[in-house]
This record gives sequence, structure tokens and C-alpha cells, in this order.
Amino acid sequence: MKYKIKKRKTLLLKEGARQYLGAAKKAEPFLKWAGGKSQLLSQFQKYLLNDFNKYIEPFLGGGALFFHLYSTGRLENKDIILIDSNKELINCYKIIRDNVESLINTLMNNKFMNDEITFYKIRGEEPVNSIEKAARMIYLNKTCFNGLYRVNQKGKFNAPFGKYANPLICDSENLKAVSVALQHVNLINADFEECLKYAKKNDFLYFDPPYHPISKTANFTGYTANSFKEKDQQRLSRVLEELNKKKCKVMLSNSANPIIEKLYKTFNIAYVKARRAINCNGLKRGKINELVVCNY
Repeated sequence: MKYKIKKRKTLLLKEGARQYLGAAKKAEPFLKWAGGKSQLLSQFQKYLLNDFNKYIEPFLGGGALFFHLYSTGRLENKDIILIDSNKELINCYKIIRDNVESLINTLMNNKFMNDEITFYKIRGEEPVNSIEKAARMIYLNKTCFNGLYRVNQKGKFNAPFGKYANPLICDSENLKAVSVALQHVNLINADFEECLKYAKKNDFLYFDPPYHPISKTANFTGYTANSFKEKDQQRLSRVLEELNKKKCKVMLSNSANPIIEKLYKTFNIAYVKARRAINCNGLKRGKINELVVCNY
């Protein structure tokens, strides 16, 4: 299939990228993403697999688990498919993979200043060039309030200015390391159901969808113009059931909500503790239960 890359070609790409960097820098998420899994990686260790074929992640987001699996060698010589419905996000990953130097040069431009006037000017722009689009996304993510990627119903980014003293807008070293990690990765802009086209027996899939609200006020799902509703959670559960029939290995994160627990009652359910980071009131950002759902 088109997404497959010969192992020898992959190894050559990796070696060439390492020489280009001059050092082996650990790749880390280049965007701060609401609901990102960096804080949960230590609790996820017992659920992560080593023995699998392809790795597929249908809700890419900040990619914390992908970067962790990559840096710990679990993805060596494996086909990798990363999917997200956010077109701007996938464009950003593709530009870093294919044209990281041009992206860095663009971000280093004096255009991307950390002040309120500049922020709202760039937030209101709609660049056509793919590199400019990627640079805009990274800039807004680094300078907006709480690093929260949020769009309105028209798909327009609408998070306010963050007023940070000195945000690192262009982390050149990490962007280059991310480019190395992405060299043998197939990036797809699509709905999560797209994974069914690629998943085969013994593939490992990790799902990190927008969480189902734990209350009527905790209802952030605004990563794309089409928010993630209960019907989407139900559709997602049916996808996991289909993958289970295919004998794929699946892992899913979600909120500890009775609706979600019921959807996955035939799977193995465990609980982890996570900090709630979106609430505007810092005093209400305590630890809460989240679900880890597996079929193994």
C-alpha cells in the first residue's frame, strides 16, 4: 500500500537526519495541546506494548505518546500512521517533516513578536502558503492563553493573547528532532474512522479523542469546527469493536464518565490520575480520574 516505506530507505533517512542534526536530540511535542498526554506517560507504562506490527494513532493532537514510543525505540523499523481531522495540525506536522529549515527561518522572522497587537494581527490572518500556515499555528500556540488550541463554529482560531513574558516561539533544536522522528511516518488528515482502512491483525492503535464532559460546564471539545458529541463517542466505540474483531491491539483514553464506562464495558478498564488544566480558575485544576481502555 502507498503508506509503506521500505525498511532500508527508512534507515537511510534516519541516518541522514541524524548527521544533519549533528546530535541525537530527543523529539518532544512541539505544541502544547489541551488534554495532551505528557503528564500521564509514567502511568501509561504498564499498558504500552513492544510486540506489534504497525502503530496507528487516529487522534494525533500533540503526539505525546507517539514521541514517547519513538524515543524509547518501540517504533524502530515499524510502519507508522498518524491521523487527525484538524487540517492545520496535519499541515504543521508535514511541514516539519518535509521542510523544517524553511519553517524555522519563517518563525525566526521579526514578524512573530510576542505582543498583543502582533498576536491579534496574526490570529486574523489566513495565509495560503503551507509554511506560513504552520508557522502561524506554532506562533499562536506558544503565545495564546494557556496554549489552548480552540476554534469557533466557523473553524477560526479564537483563543486570546496569553501575556507570557518570554515564550519560546521557535525551538529550533526540537523542531529538527521532530523532523527526524517524522521521516518515515505517514500523516493523514481524516476522521478517526480512516484507521479501519489500514489496521490489520496485531497492529497497535492508540486513541485519544476529545474527552466526554464530566459535567455540563466541562465541555471543551473545540479542536475543530465540528465538536465531538456523544454520538461521536458511540461511533468511536463501534470502531474499537471492529478493531477488536480484527485482532488489533487497541488502547484508548477518555474521561471517567459513566457513559464512557458503559460504551467499553466489554473491554479492560483501568484508571489513572490526571491534572485538569483547562479550567480558568487555577484552584480548580486538581487531579481527576481518567480511563484507560484496552482489549489486552
